[in-house]
Amino acid sequence: MGLNPGVPAPHASPADLPRPVPELWGGADGRTQSYFVSDYDPTIEDSYTKICNIDGIPTRLDILDTAGQEEFGAMREQYMRTGEGFLLIFAINDHGSFNEINKFHTQILRVKDRDEFPMILVGNKADLDMQRQVPKEEALAFARENRIPYMEASAKIRLNVDESFHEVVRAIRRFQEQESPPAPTAHPTSKESKGCPCCIL
Repeated sequence: MGLNPGVPAPHASPADLPRPVPELWGGADGRTQSYFVSDYDPTIEDSYTKICNIDGIPTRLDILDTAGQEEFGAMREQYMRTGEGFLLIFAINDHGSFNEINKFHTQILRVKDRDEFPMILVGNKADLDMQRQVPKEEALAFARENRIPYMEASAKIRLNVDESFHEVVRAIRRFQEQESPPAPTAHPTSKESKGCPCCIL
């Protein structure tokens, strides 16, 4: 049950694909891959690349997972500087993992020198609702306070796995559109500009 958000465009190579190349980091609740990708081996991998189609746009995801690994602690800010978007992941059955999220969120904004940045808060292990330690309202309150989307996911029942990656890519596209408005083209039309509002090339 691996990540399968879409089908790559035929014959497209990573160099041909639209940018940005988002780097996603699973914070607090361990490894993004180990929760969302069943064939991930944490002994030999801490990052991987996936090419998928999101809203009709071929996109390369460079997914880097540093959380829960002591050896990456000193390099965490470096990864935050290069990351274009972040998944902040905690386990709904582990309040300690949720407590770590505020630290990571604050650190990302400090490193980026921003008041806001593309992030998605993900409550993982939604299939363990009977063991829930983090009330949904508590997670939603944090998300509202920090103006980031919140969703709950479960690899076991395949809930919002692909969607969490899709949403952070959409957040990256919106952010980069706001930061870098498209340059005028030789044939600008209002219909064309509205036709692909999330396309960052």
